[in-house]
Amino acid sequence: MNVIDRFMAMFDPVRGVQRARARAVLAHYEAAKPSRLRKDRNRNHAPNSLVERSASALRNHARYLERNHDITRGVLRTLVNNVIGPSGLGIEPQPLRLDGTIHTEYAKELRRLHSKWCKRPEVTARMSWSQTERMAAYSWLRDGEVFAQMVMGNVPGLVHGSEVPFSLELLEADFVPLEYSDLSRKIRQGVQVNDWGRSVAFHVFRRDPREAGAWITPADLKSIPAANMLHLSTMDRLHQLRGISEFASVLTRVEDLKDYEESERIAAKIAASMAAYVKRNPGADGFDPQGDVREKDSEGKPIPRNLRMAPGMIFDGLSVGEEIGMIDTNRPNPNLVAWRGGQLKAYAAGVGASYSSVSKDYGGSYAAMRQELVEQWVHYAVLADDFACQFSVPTWERFVSMAHLSGALRIPHDVMPGTEADCLVVGQAMPWIDPLKEATAWEKLVQAGFASEVEVIRRRGGSPDEVLAQIKQWRDQAQANGLVFTSNAATSGKVVVDPAQLSSEATDRTV
Repeated sequence: MNVIDRFMAMFDPVRGVQRARARAVLAHYEAAKPSRLRKDRNRNHAPNSLVERSASALRNHARYLERNHDITRGVLRTLVNNVIGPSGLGIEPQPLRLDGTIHTEYAKELRRLHSKWCKRPEVTARMSWSQTERMAAYSWLRDGEVFAQMVMGNVPGLVHGSEVPFSLELLEADFVPLEYSDLSRKIRQGVQVNDWGRSVAFHVFRRDPREAGAWITPADLKSIPAANMLHLSTMDRLHQLRGISEFASVLTRVEDLKDYEESERIAAKIAASMAAYVKRNPGADGFDPQGDVREKDSEGKPIPRNLRMAPGMIFDGLSVGEEIGMIDTNRPNPNLVAWRGGQLKAYAAGVGASYSSVSKDYGGSYAAMRQELVEQWVHYAVLADDFACQFSVPTWERFVSMAHLSGALRIPHDVMPGTEADCLVVGQAMPWIDPLKEATAWEKLVQAGFASEVEVIRRRGGSPDEVLAQIKQWRDQAQANGLVFTSNAATSGKVVVDPAQLSSEATDRTV
């Protein structure tokens, strides 16, 4: 209650309380009150209703821009390359023994078997595992979602690509119809859920519904259990069943940018085709309308003169009062670069890509470029985590299970139950802007004990086991040929100390 309320309450408590309650009812955020300058945004649609009305149009628009807009295609490629990379997301098996240590022998066999499977992991046998991951990421980021059926065992007409009878069938979002709903069976947008909202089945077209001449009906749908289907999607809201394109919030901006750049390009092209005209001034001294030097046709009308432009040309065929005029379109627009740069920054922020990668503008200091890289790399890491959790890791777990069930690689008896499919996902390493500075920093961290050599190798996108095997093999070959390199610690005068002795001495020096 304010001062007036308290004063009134002294004489009439009921009126005082009523004033205070009325003011509380009228209290609001200014942004929540529509006005002449602010539109009403108070509509609260359910997330699935928004997706059902908009998802198909958004993904079609995004596909159009990918086909016809160079910047959008570059943005999508930048996202995929930084999230997935040239070799895909790395998988390091981490099965545990009963004593809690890593079962190195079983992990080694899993890596060997998985390397063979990665050559032909999907049903068409046209893509490797890294290509499969990149294609899935392209569809996921552009369309908002992608599906993959896990096909296991002997299937008529299917030849698996390795000794493990397991393959993936990638499906674009169009194969699961957004318009197919049956609320009596808890089916919404092609997804069947249980009472808790968990997916139990996906209703998928048996063939591509977009093929010309295809007559698709609900009878052409097949039901795939959710346990055999991977659904990689972008979720903006809780309780949302289907995904939305990553480009949804920037499609209007990028369409305007595309149209504006095309207009400026055409204007510059016209301006480059220099044109001139002959201007006649009847009011000039000595101007004689009858003294036109141009030739006449049979009707006495002047024949247009052909004044061809040439370097150093002198116009000596002009009449009194005539002059040469030039058409100037003021193109290219000097403000185009600045305006375009601002739009690209907003575009990059909306899709989560770095401005430098989108615009290919790498100007700036080392500190500025590193700050952009560090902030941006978190977004790439989040996308990589989403991709791994929804696609790569479930695929790995099913691969380990099928390797055991098929007899290609049985799970050893000394593996701790439940850890046979444990793995470590190795994403793309953040690139080094200045390799010397980065290497020096990591070296100091390792020497001080704040980081390990294993962490450094993984941060650079490598596998510690593979790097260690390569180093050992190279050193053995070098020693066999009598070669010594500076990377060999023995040649630098360093003494190899027993770790137990080093630990004992360190303990003695501890106060």
